[in-house]
Amino acid sequence: MAVTLDQTIAQRERSRLSEFVGSQTFWVLIAVVLACIFLSFATDSFATAKNLYNITRNVTFVAIIALGMTLVIITGGIDLSVGSVLCLCSMVLAVTMNAGYSIEVGIAAAIGTALVVGAFNGVMIAYLDFPPFVVTLGMLSIARSLAMVASNNTVVFQFGPDHDQLLALGGGAWFLGIANPVLYMVILALLTGFVLRWTRFGRYVFAIGGNEHAATLTGVPVRRIKVAVYMISALSAGIAGIVQTGWLGAVTTNIGAGMELQVIAAAVIGGANLAGGVGTAFGALVGAALIEVIRNSLGLLGINAFWQGTFIGGAIVLAVLFDRIRNFRQSE
Repeated sequence: MAVTLDQTIAQRERSRLSEFVGSQTFWVLIAVVLACIFLSFATDSFATAKNLYNITRNVTFVAIIALGMTLVIITGGIDLSVGSVLCLCSMVLAVTMNAGYSIEVGIAAAIGTALVVGAFNGVMIAYLDFPPFVVTLGMLSIARSLAMVASNNTVVFQFGPDHDQLLALGGGAWFLGIANPVLYMVILALLTGFVLRWTRFGRYVFAIGGNEHAATLTGVPVRRIKVAVYMISALSAGIAGIVQTGWLGAVTTNIGAGMELQVIAAAVIGGANLAGGVGTAFGALVGAALIEVIRNSLGLLGINAFWQGTFIGGAIVLAVLFDRIRNFRQSE
């Protein structure tokens, strides 16, 4: 029996839909929606415009970095330095602008710093075969130390002649009242999703995570792709640092401390597999959203904030357990 083009397209769309429904990302999204519905009825302040505005704005910083982290995890790597890179880039931006330079120069310096750090991590890992855990753990300490040196371990809250422009960049709402960080997050997520799904670079990233040896034999430039991925991860941290500086209006040397754990958690909870080969941009956003809803709900429900790590850690374990169960069923 002949199959028409419309039938083929419809069958493909159904398979994509069934694949999404069966994915970890879908069930995490359901968990976020159910949690929001529950909190809307359980508290009087969750569903208020002010609280929802804060949630959407707060989630962006973790989500933006999680997009870059997802690429790293897809290749089978890890980047523990993103929190410190955020701090270093924020401090470079603040110190540069405080010295009287324009916002353009400050942003260029921050992004350049991020790319240099990412390139260093990537070269050490891809060309010298250092374990990603060791290299990025070392960079975690180096980057924060450099941030302290750059500022003499002081708070920077004056950003020179373009002070107001920086605050508007991170704290404004230029389009339909939507916080600027949310707009940046959406744009970067769409760009990351497009790259992963529709470009050769994205196919190479998945190929390396699926089977690095096979990818090498088929001509994939594994080393260059790895360097690029770690540069993207550091760049995402740098962008988040720039936006967060404008939002906070000040930079301290403890900014971004422990953020790498939240970022990795967001990527893993959203469906990225630490073994490599699996991950999506949308999953990174959903994972970050669940973490922020958990953080926000603790205070509203009167639960001690110290329980936050327990809930997030439990969510990571459940996410990995879900992935193991799914792989086991597929192997049967």
